[in-house]
Amino acid sequence: MQTSLINQIREGLLEKKETLEHWQVATPEPEKQMELGYVDESAVDAQLQTIDASLEKMEEGTYGICEICHDSVDSELLQMDFTATVCLGHYSEDELRQLESELELSQIVQRALLPQRVPPLAGYDIAAFSRPAQIVTGDYFDFLQFEDGTYGFVVADVSGHGVSAGMLMSSLQTVFHTLSPQTDSPEDVLRRINHLYIHNIKFTTFVTAFFGKLDPLNRIMSYASAGHNPPLLYRGSTKGTTWLQPTGAAIGLVEDYQLRLEHVQLMEGDILLIYTDGVIEAFNPQGNDQFGYVRLAEIVQQNEALPANEITQKIRGALNDFAGGSLPADDITIIVCKVK
Repeated sequence: MQTSLINQIREGLLEKKETLEHWQVATPEPEKQMELGYVDESAVDAQLQTIDASLEKMEEGTYGICEICHDSVDSELLQMDFTATVCLGHYSEDELRQLESELELSQIVQRALLPQRVPPLAGYDIAAFSRPAQIVTGDYFDFLQFEDGTYGFVVADVSGHGVSAGMLMSSLQTVFHTLSPQTDSPEDVLRRINHLYIHNIKFTTFVTAFFGKLDPLNRIMSYASAGHNPPLLYRGSTKGTTWLQPTGAAIGLVEDYQLRLEHVQLMEGDILLIYTDGVIEAFNPQGNDQFGYVRLAEIVQQNEALPANEITQKIRGALNDFAGGSLPADDITIIVCKVK
């Protein structure tokens, strides 16, 4: 069991315990009765005892150990239920169905947060695709509007995947939607997000993000890239490719945070491809070769005449063929923007 995960759970339990104990002392009796509904305060005591039992196991070094096989309980399961004491392999069929139902509900809620359609930008053909490695994704993509009314598109990748990464992804969506309408600069948004997260004890990982702002009339894209895999800019006029390298570190990764804004002129026939590392880091069935940047660039070049959604499908098909039809090991997100 990873020490960092146990520490993360411990911190959450201590905070929860403090909140409940404060509620017991500070809440007036009439308000307590209303909030307790049909039970009495002993139910809160029982919750505190459950928390204390888990904290005691952490001190003894027995927390997260399966009671049946004595192996480590699945980390994703512990993050969903800190009282879990058996591995998924020992769940009954009914218990597995219940867990699957809960995970599917999490997926439905999360996918409802993602954009359901691309922005209506005249002169641009835009398509997007996202698929989680597990039921809940740590990838985030969105189309946002800045203070001046121009559109921006963001692709972000939370380190790791599964339930914990998905929860952080959801919080990122809230922050992006809150900050973007207050500024005209992708750099400003990413810098402020880093400031919010860098010293937050609940933010235990880092996030890579590419945030571009499109001036549709002048066809200028301004962008800031926080440690994200370099998007591909395919030039239709020269048949050449440019990789838009990071302009700063990933969010939450370094103390002294420096980030700059870059600008690129777009032209008719250009194709911008933004993606997460699940694309280029996909392995073949033998596990000895990765999909990589070269294959990705070749697919775009070979299919430059196709609409954006068909280019996306070509990439998906190539990934599936390369992996031999196996399920992805990491979340996959793709945005294709083609200049008409």
